[in-house]
Amino acid sequence: MTPILEAHDLAKRYRRGVWALSGISLEIPPGGITALVGPNAAGKSTLIKTWVGFERPTRGSVRVAGIDSWKDRAAALDHIGYVPQSPALYDGLSVEDHLDMAVLLRPSFDRTLAGERLDELGIPRTAGARDLSGGQQAQVALALALGTRADVLLLDEPLASLDPLARREFLHVLTDAVRTGGATALLSSHIVTDVEQACDRLIVLGIGQVLLQASVADAVASHRIARADEAVGEIIATFAEPGGERVALQRDGDGRAATLEEIVLGYLASARTSPGREHAA
Repeated sequence: MTPILEAHDLAKRYRRGVWALSGISLEIPPGGITALVGPNAAGKSTLIKTWVGFERPTRGSVRVAGIDSWKDRAAALDHIGYVPQSPALYDGLSVEDHLDMAVLLRPSFDRTLAGERLDELGIPRTAGARDLSGGQQAQVALALALGTRADVLLLDEPLASLDPLARREFLHVLTDAVRTGGATALLSSHIVTDVEQACDRLIVLGIGQVLLQASVADAVASHRIARADEAVGEIIATFAEPGGERVALQRDGDGRAATLEEIVLGYLASARTSPGREHAA
């Protein structure tokens, strides 16, 4: 299956020699929701911005639907609906004004679809952007992205500042839209529990490197948790559980099934001891 999102030997260095990405390669197949998980400063936003064409790779390349995002940004953007971490709404405009502006900027914008999504959530179109709650602003930004009818939805930590109910509502709308519309979504987050129920695939990013890329089902099926002193499988890393007990994340072997959160923690811990590791489950 031809990937819808690609990165090949992608590296990005900012001023003062800071490397945000260190030569990563990954491919995301079309359809479903992929979680891009990692701590702050892992390079998640930089990766997404290279696909949008906001950042120029220092080395390597990225493609959206086979199009190089930097060499032909306009063509790549035709395939993208983008939701930034902070909703890019204009304080002086109403929700209705934002829908009008989207039509002007993108004639193919499906105003009816976006409006229906907002109506279902009870967000008044006459309300000014400054009068909306954080959750409502995030939903407006998502509705605008969905209205593009884009093949690819890139969501850069849109849940970070939302309360639990707003996060759940956002994920419900996103999941429904992807399942019914057939788009591919990449959802960036540093909180695993927020995306665990919604996502089909998982990419763990740490210190600018891809540590794991796999389907959620394969990741859960192939990893186990055991006490650190009893682990017998291929040990990815050891880390402390909330109660203080030290455990090992391992491939196969004995022990209980690992949760998705434990899988992410294990791979992030592995980056501290073995930089450059990359796995595909």
